[in-house]
Amino acid sequence: MSSAADRVPWRWLAAGRTSRRLVLGVVFVALLLDNMLLTVVVPIVPTFLYTTEYEGANSSVTSAQTEPPPPALQAPPFSSMFSYFDNTTVTVLGFTSAVDLANRTESIHPPQPPTSSPPPPSGCPEGEEFLAKENIRVGLLFASKALVQLVVNPFVGLLTNRIGYHIPMFIGFVIMFLSTVMFAFSGTYTFLFIARALQGVGSSFSSVAGLGMLASVYTDDFERGNAMGIALGGLALGVLIGAPFGSVMYEFVGKSSPFLVLAFLALLDGALQLCILQPSKISPESTKGTPVFTLLRDPYILVAAGALCFSNMGVAMLEPTLPIWMMQTMCSPKWQLGMAFLPASISYLIGTNLFGILANRMGRWLCSLIGMAVVGISLLCVPLAKNIYGLIGPNSGLGFAIGMVDSSMMPIMGYLVDLRHTSVYGNVYAIADVAFCMGFAIGPSTGGAIVRAVGFPWLMIIIGVINIAYAPLCWYLRNPPAKEEKIAILNQECPMQTKSYSAQKTLRDFPLTDDSDVEAENVE
Repeated sequence: MSSAADRVPWRWLAAGRTSRRLVLGVVFVALLLDNMLLTVVVPIVPTFLYTTEYEGANSSVTSAQTEPPPPALQAPPFSSMFSYFDNTTVTVLGFTSAVDLANRTESIHPPQPPTSSPPPPSGCPEGEEFLAKENIRVGLLFASKALVQLVVNPFVGLLTNRIGYHIPMFIGFVIMFLSTVMFAFSGTYTFLFIARALQGVGSSFSSVAGLGMLASVYTDDFERGNAMGIALGGLALGVLIGAPFGSVMYEFVGKSSPFLVLAFLALLDGALQLCILQPSKISPESTKGTPVFTLLRDPYILVAAGALCFSNMGVAMLEPTLPIWMMQTMCSPKWQLGMAFLPASISYLIGTNLFGILANRMGRWLCSLIGMAVVGISLLCVPLAKNIYGLIGPNSGLGFAIGMVDSSMMPIMGYLVDLRHTSVYGNVYAIADVAFCMGFAIGPSTGGAIVRAVGFPWLMIIIGVINIAYAPLCWYLRNPPAKEEKIAILNQECPMQTKSYSAQKTLRDFPLTDDSDVEAENVE
């Protein structure tokens, strides 16, 4: 009986390792934690740097100005002496009368004229020039993660083709855990920058391996779209929880508290990966994948990648600039800086799950086109807000529209590889993640400089117009042809069809051979 009871957990574990739902759950949790760490720093870093650098410097200057007067100006302990010989008071050397002492003090410290500039409103931070410079520094810190991820992604795609998806997923967990702990105990801008860059390495391993694993497990196009929608729901939930969680914990508990909670959750995710994914097992792809540079020459993949890049660039520009703009114009307390992103996060969570199913019915190209147009309109409306409640509408539309684009473009990337290349997904999802990271690299790094040059409203106008102008290009994804086909196999008037390409070997044998015309006639 005991031996049979002991074998039950092993049977459950063996069954779990063959379950697609548990694989989806592992990817969901990995994306959740990655994006919680991505956004939890958004409300913390601007106020933390302002508190430690600007207010800390001013407090030291103030303490230096309020030093006690020098000993020479102080009255000596025995300034006069009474003589009992003739009943008179004798003045000793070094005595200074109170009137002389006051006159000398006024000559050294003349009265300050009243300043013409009125004090800032109650609750508003001082130091306008410091906040303007901080836009650039915070933007570069946020962009460092995406820049590092941009460089590492192609190598991770090649690595997944050689050793499979399990080991890279676990490497991503280890690096993410180290980055989270470093965030918790970093007290300077330099260490925060290093922690953010280290997060980019871990995020690259987790996202590329996770999405590639889902595409290889869910071979049917409709099921893959649903699975991608659920996985992106984890991404959305991380974005949803991160910023409000960070602002509330920082305000009421302390800077290290949100990162320590995330480090504990990351340990649970690592235990789950050890049980389900077998990270010590090397399982290379049986088929050699299409090279990255070949995929980058595919115009349809470039259009899909561009949609991912520009739609996410808008919210990437908001992350470093919106909290500082709120501090300057709305005098917002710390907890509101993270809560401002809450409507966008909730609507993104709804959009990814809703359009993971609807996009396949209405056409993913149309869903992406509408989504990019709504992204542009929402960004144009952000500067019109006068308080935090005015941000609810624009941010809700922004999150919902980005959810439409992401839940449509991620399955399209796998569809294009099935249709036009070899069905190995590591490289194409490395490209998708590169596009995503380019938005989060270019957005924060340039957003701060643009805000300092022309102001926050013009920044929103520029990126909003770019999204609206790019939206019509999604029309080209309406019905992409199979690569190098001599006769079009898809009618241009028909919407994108839902097909499974796991058993269609003919679509993988590209480039076409000389006997392809004969084979096509036999099929007809």
